[in-house]
Amino acid sequence: MVKPIVEGIRSRFSLSVAEVGHQDKWQRALVGFAVVSDSYTHAVDVVDTVERWVWTRPDVEVSGFRVEWPDAG
Repeated sequence: MVKPIVEGIRSRFSLSVAEVGHQDKWQRALVGFAVVSDSYTHAVDVVDTVERWVWTRPDVEVSGFRVEWPDAG
């Protein structure tokens, strides 16, 4: 069930994405992806679009979506 999400994000949004946690837990996954942009606004837009896409997947029950931004300085 994780593969369609990972491959969907990779192909649809051209992002680096991988299953990064909970591989040993049944029916649970942690997926991470990276966005690199010269514009903070564009990066936020991409993350928001990916989040909307994930939440609208009828075959997945999403328990949370967390965004982390690195410090700029």
